[in-house]
This record gives sequence, structure tokens and C-alpha cells, in this order.
Amino acid sequence: MYPDGGLVDLFALDRPSGLLLTDFGETLGWLGLQSASGKRTARQDRLVSDTCRGLAVGLEHGEILLRGVKPDDLADAVQRLALAAVRVSDLWFTLRSRAAESAAEEVSKWLEERRIPFERRVMETGRSGQRWRVDFRTRTVDRRALLFLLSTGASGAARRIAEHVLAGCVDLSHLRRQSGRVALVSLFDDTADVWRAEDFALVEQRSTVARWSRPDELEAILRAA
Repeated sequence: MYPDGGLVDLFALDRPSGLLLTDFGETLGWLGLQSASGKRTARQDRLVSDTCRGLAVGLEHGEILLRGVKPDDLADAVQRLALAAVRVSDLWFTLRSRAAESAAEEVSKWLEERRIPFERRVMETGRSGQRWRVDFRTRTVDRRALLFLLSTGASGAARRIAEHVLAGCVDLSHLRRQSGRVALVSLFDDTADVWRAEDFALVEQRSTVARWSRPDELEAILRAA
């Protein structure tokens, strides 16, 4: 799966030289949606190339592919190509915009001013065994909160981010059931007009929604008994 929980689609085409396995460019297309500019830097292009080279898969015109695959080798080839797609998509974490990092710094300063103890970029294990990075883990007398920060300057990336946070909240929901004092919080940086009502409704299914433009409401959520 891609980082947001979407499935990696691979395609097998019959060719005289053997099977052609390809993602038809979907991985790099997905990756392009994650940046405000829709473009990758030269460093990121090198990382993509290095990833494909390390797994011995091809990279041609934006497609990750394998040529001349024999039927007996199909299972191994599919696994290798899928792994390449997942590792390339993981470069999403290097595409976080300055706006997102700036928003995280603002939230950190705000928590310090409100004297709410917190940790940044903590890892929590979901029911599936997957490790999720949580932007902030806060502690008050009555409550512990796991806070996901949703921030982007790209409207095309907004839905993907919301879907990723929803997947994390679903996988981590057992923590809330184990203790009524654990809250899952989705904090939208609504200083950028990129979020739709559907994005808020999506994550609201499994978390408490807060808006950065309403800090008093956020504090009430974090301190709620």
C-alpha cells in the first residue's frame, strides 16, 4: 500500500520477449500530488533512481517496470516491483512543504505557552502491527492525546493527507478503547484554503477534529477529562 493506505496497482502485459510488469506511472503520479508544486527536486529524482536500481527494476518515462519476466518468475517479480513502488512512495515524507514544518513549529510554541507537556514525531503501533508517526503526543492531568497535524499548501494533496490520517486513526483506535483517557485528534491547519467539508467529515469518523484557527477549542479538547 501507499503511505495513505491506497493500494498499489501493477499490470502484466504479454510481450514476445516475456511479460512486462509495470505500474503505468501511477507511483510517481501519486508522489507528484504530495507536493505543492507537483514537481520533484533533482535530489528526489536521484533517490527514486537509486531505489529502483537497488531493487533491480526499471524506470522509464515515469513508469516503474520489469521487462522479459518469465511465468515461473512472476511471483518474485511482482513482489519486487511492488516493493519498489512502496519505497518510492515513501519519499512522500521528504516532500513535506515548508508550510507544514512551519505549522508544526507554531503548534509546538503554542503548546509550550499553554504549558501542555508534549512530544513530537512519536511512533505508535497500530492493531495491524504497522508503526504510525504521530505529530504530537500530549499529556495533561486527565488525558493523553495523539495529535495528527494536517497541513499542506496543495489542494491536490489535501485529500491524500486526510485519507492517510484516517487510516492511522483506524489502526490506532484500540488505544482509545483500552483507556477512555486517550484521544485521537486531527488538527487541520486551516490557514490555507485547501480543505473541503468532505476532508473534515472523513477524519471526523475516527478522531476529534480541531482547527488551528480556533486554539481555545483545541486546548479544551487536549485538556478534556
